[in-house]
Amino acid sequence: MDHYIVSARKYRPATFDSVVGQKALTATLKNAIASGRLAHSYLFCGSRGVGKTSCARIFAKTINCLSPTPAGEACNECDSCRAFNEGNSLNIIELDAASNNSVDDIRQLVEQVQVPPGQGKYRVFIVDEVHMLSSAAFNAFLKTLEEPPSYVIFILATTEKHKIIPTILSRCQIYDFNRISVRDIVEHLGYVAQSEGMTAEPSALSVIARKADGAMRDALSIFDQVAASSRGNITYASTIENLNVLDFNYYNRLLDCFLEGKVLDTWLIYKEIRDKGFDSHFFINGLADYMRDLMVARDPSTIVLLEADDDARQSMAERAVKCHPEFLYRAMNLCNEADLNYRTASNKQFLVELTLAKICQLSSPSPGNSGEGEGQLKPIAANGATATTAATQPQGASPAQSPTSSPAPAPAQAQPAAPRQTAAHVAEPSVPTYGAQAGQSPTRPVPPAPAVVTSKRPLKKAGTETFSITGKSQQQPSQGPVQGQTVSSAPQLRNEPYTTEQLNSAWQSFIKANPTRHILINTMRASYPALIEGHNYRVMVENEKQREEMEMAMPSILATLRGTLGNDHISVTIELNQGEASPHTWNERQVLQHMVDNNPEMRDLIDTLQLTIG
Repeated sequence: MDHYIVSARKYRPATFDSVVGQKALTATLKNAIASGRLAHSYLFCGSRGVGKTSCARIFAKTINCLSPTPAGEACNECDSCRAFNEGNSLNIIELDAASNNSVDDIRQLVEQVQVPPGQGKYRVFIVDEVHMLSSAAFNAFLKTLEEPPSYVIFILATTEKHKIIPTILSRCQIYDFNRISVRDIVEHLGYVAQSEGMTAEPSALSVIARKADGAMRDALSIFDQVAASSRGNITYASTIENLNVLDFNYYNRLLDCFLEGKVLDTWLIYKEIRDKGFDSHFFINGLADYMRDLMVARDPSTIVLLEADDDARQSMAERAVKCHPEFLYRAMNLCNEADLNYRTASNKQFLVELTLAKICQLSSPSPGNSGEGEGQLKPIAANGATATTAATQPQGASPAQSPTSSPAPAPAQAQPAAPRQTAAHVAEPSVPTYGAQAGQSPTRPVPPAPAVVTSKRPLKKAGTETFSITGKSQQQPSQGPVQGQTVSSAPQLRNEPYTTEQLNSAWQSFIKANPTRHILINTMRASYPALIEGHNYRVMVENEKQREEMEMAMPSILATLRGTLGNDHISVTIELNQGEASPHTWNERQVLQHMVDNNPEMRDLIDTLQLTIG
């Protein structure tokens, strides 16, 4: 019985042409050998398993070959090539810097440099993982690396170029190895399977390639593992089972539920995934990657960013057509938020389920612009799907009105689609509201006034560009009276008096309620509302990013101001400062410094306690 050799060693490249995924780099090395323009030191950089050490060995064998081929490859027949292939060559010395990283090890290497080659033209020293050398070892190596004997060539290999000191980098020709693409790995694995007499499905090889993350050595190791478990018949089912990979069919089913708003169905799918032993953090990250792949698959110009074979790209493109880019962006944002909050969440299952519910709500009639899925919620039906239309309560009815006191209200009539706009309003929920006891109304029953946001871009005036937020309510089409109920008149807009201090206090309360939205709160701190006339105010922003953040948050800001002050006539206009930057746009450090400069007692306290202004 022949001794078994793992595929990563058995199919290790022996020529430049057999190196996978580095065509441009190997062509450069072959041209340098053919023209005799060889440097005395090289640095091969790249991630694990991309062929750095293999290329170093091929390079060393080729420059010592006594009769190279016209294509610039080693002949593998001369004495030098045979000695190298048998591992007996004295002209090629390999050093593992991970375990030989001291000054003494480098001194021994320097002593070997003084010995000329016994056969061939060059002595080649390959130092692998060179970034592991100590600082003293690097310094001991500098002089020899800069001016070695004419017959010596150094090839340094590393996965972390940033850890190598600049004096070493300046003495080497640097070659950066690319990560190997999924397509190249799949092609090479197909060649290996054919050479070994195995059958392999392309989809299974694609899973292995994606799992390898651009490393051919990892891909060959995973290939051997799957081949052993499937007895040479490598199928997609056996591959995902052996590698514990989450099947894409789960994500496809989730996408269908997202688009149809089936919240409870997504929770059932998530339970299936948990029951199979998959970690929730792994699942939410996989969902984020899936949404990202859908985003790049929507456009033929960006589908090349999808690391998959042609069949998988085509399938993903067909699914991506169903999704609006805004939906995908917000879904990615929600997955990212869940990933950031996962480690600190006390109930991780609830965090994931809440994220799935928010993604389902992104298809609601008026999702929020922040991508957090906080828009107008669809009622969750008994079968797990959200209703497409919600029953509305008559204006002025108590939120806790008993269903037995009057017949059920008539469903809302279908209305034509309005132009896209951002509206901040509160919908009367048709499901119980948690946090209030049944039969009790709020302390101040306030019928909400929808805020209509109109993004007007008029001709630029000198100094500013404006964005108007008005507080006028929209006219709703008449729906007719409901039997057994009286028709109530349109709700009266609140018009309670308030002071500037109360307005600024409400403005500050919104800032405190959103501590993580840094751009927004810094903008609001720098520009408090300035009265124009009546209840109309102006805020000044310094750039487009600040205006975009304010536009997105203004419906929520208006809702806070109106609800706190009890006045529905408040409106805010956003103006873009086209002139010099406002002197009031200070960051938190500048504000604190200003307070210290104008308050001697605070300065004395800081000096006494030996504090620093951070």
